[in-house]
Amino acid sequence: MVKPLLIEIGVEELPALPLLKELQNIESKWLNVLETNALVCEFEFYYTPRRLVLWHREFLLQQPDTLEELYGAPVAVAFKDGEPTKAALGFARKCGVAIDAVGRAKKGDKEVLYYQKEIVGKASVDLLESMIATWIKSLSFGKSMRWGSLRESFIRPIRWVNVMLGDHHVPLKLYDVPSAPQTFVHRMKSYDAQPLRGIHDYFETLKEGGVILYQDERRQRILKSFTALQEAQNITIETDEALLDEVIAITEYPTPLLGGFDAEFLRLPPEVIVTSMKEHQRYFPVFKEGELINQFVVVSNALGDDASKVIEGNEKVLRPRLGDALFFYDNDLKNGLSTQGLEKVVFIDGLGSLKDKIEREKIIASTLAARYLQPQQFEDLMRAMELAKADLMSEMVYEFTELQGLMGYYYAKALGEKESVALAIKEQYLPQGEASDLPSSPLSAVVALSIKLDTLLGLFSIKQVPTGSRDPFALRRAVNGIMRIAKAHRFRFDIVATLKELGANYQRIDFDLLEQFFLERIYRFYKVNPSVIKAVLASGERELLALDAKIEAVNTIVQSASFSEVFSTFKRVANITKDVDVNASLPVNSQLLSEPAEQALYEAFLRVSKQTYSTYEAQLDALFSLKPQLDTFFDTVMVNAEDIHVKTNRKALIGSIYKALLDIADIKEISV
Repeated sequence: MVKPLLIEIGVEELPALPLLKELQNIESKWLNVLETNALVCEFEFYYTPRRLVLWHREFLLQQPDTLEELYGAPVAVAFKDGEPTKAALGFARKCGVAIDAVGRAKKGDKEVLYYQKEIVGKASVDLLESMIATWIKSLSFGKSMRWGSLRESFIRPIRWVNVMLGDHHVPLKLYDVPSAPQTFVHRMKSYDAQPLRGIHDYFETLKEGGVILYQDERRQRILKSFTALQEAQNITIETDEALLDEVIAITEYPTPLLGGFDAEFLRLPPEVIVTSMKEHQRYFPVFKEGELINQFVVVSNALGDDASKVIEGNEKVLRPRLGDALFFYDNDLKNGLSTQGLEKVVFIDGLGSLKDKIEREKIIASTLAARYLQPQQFEDLMRAMELAKADLMSEMVYEFTELQGLMGYYYAKALGEKESVALAIKEQYLPQGEASDLPSSPLSAVVALSIKLDTLLGLFSIKQVPTGSRDPFALRRAVNGIMRIAKAHRFRFDIVATLKELGANYQRIDFDLLEQFFLERIYRFYKVNPSVIKAVLASGERELLALDAKIEAVNTIVQSASFSEVFSTFKRVANITKDVDVNASLPVNSQLLSEPAEQALYEAFLRVSKQTYSTYEAQLDALFSLKPQLDTFFDTVMVNAEDIHVKTNRKALIGSIYKALLDIADIKEISV
């Protein structure tokens, strides 16, 4: 038997960000509760800022009956001289029956006491209170609060509980709040509880009461209104998905409205205006022909046809925020870009001030400039390094910390710095994630590399090495950024040699640990068979561009249909040369090659080894083309010949082929 089940937990307004963060876990946590209670069935989850709702169209009215099998002591232990022992009597008590009702069964090679009993499933209505309490207490929103005299806490006070099974109210208590067949509608409709006659009545009551329960319906309502506004006003609304999710979470009846602000504020950098609107007011910025204009869209939660007061109120709130930003901007331009004061700002304990960090970054940048930049770019590089963190002392960045670097770019341009210098300041923190843009010029790339490398080397020098999932200073992201920049700008960057050279100015760095940290990121960086990366790293290669090219080449060949056959032959090559020092010179004496198969193999290898290859893939293809000669050699030639000179010569030939492969990858490390 099944009936529909509605569970509504009414709360004071939920903060959007904690709710959205936990959103992906809410349904799975309820499913866990259903599984624990053997009541698994399909359900849907809905939310508004004032309610969490679980909706089962068909909910089991009772747990299924189950059979429980109980095994006791071996019969030889349970009975002595035909009489039950304490072990037997204890087992019977456990089963709740007389000893005569206990049976016997085979378990392994022994005969043991056995009893099977039927467990009658409980009525689900009797389980709902504990199930709902378990679910609610499992939700993790970060900070929680207590209210009244309760010792329990939740993200916000629970104000009402409504549980209905079929059309019947389920009496229970949650956080000392008794359930009742009632709900609450939009506050502009009524502040009073709305009585319910049944589940169908619930959905109709919310609809008539100005509450759109389904979050997807609220999303579509907003997007449809955006489209209508854009077509009517010939504008483009920037639909930030994260902001849209947040607005959906804080509204029950969303209505997008178009507002405006004084054109004077367009003197501000667009990012400042957008940040003021999005971060503080949850407004959507508006563009026309690609340019930000003095309008915005606010998603109102109000009911009614006259929106003029809502628009006016939001315009009134935005005006002083933009006024403050313009005041900061003008003040910062008067003060200019300066690093004065950064000597008083601690970077990280043990690594001095931000001024100290700038000086270390300059030393790194000087070294990298000699490799990656033209001599005439050096002056611009040093200027960019000097000014990169100057905007941290500005009033604007103090107010909007997320605009650091970006404000430095605007101030540098306004104050007459070169475009290349300003751009390098803007791009100094790139990339900021896997999907992030990269520095657009070699100069910007060197600035970004220098900043990341100083942070990496500095933190390793004071033993602040990420462990487990903890990475408070985002060093893993810094390494990913270094690899992405090197690849994009074709910078040759040897992990071992470069880090040791740059790290000479830092104390107590464990370079072996730092190298291992880099290599771990390489495994995460490439979406390929990990054994391919292991094989390439086993070749000893540590230069990032060469690593990239070798990994790509080996991965392409490993994925080819013919690789399995080739692999078996060259795995044999690797095994035969286990005791050969491939790092030593391996001269092959052609006069000792007496067998036709070894002569053919030697001549084929000479042809392959003397050629020049444009790619590692072509080089591997050429080496793998030796498979027929190698197969014939293994079939007809005894490598371990009695003559020690012949044996050594044959191993030198095979070892030379393996050594040529090892320049790219250690074939035996590949798993197929």
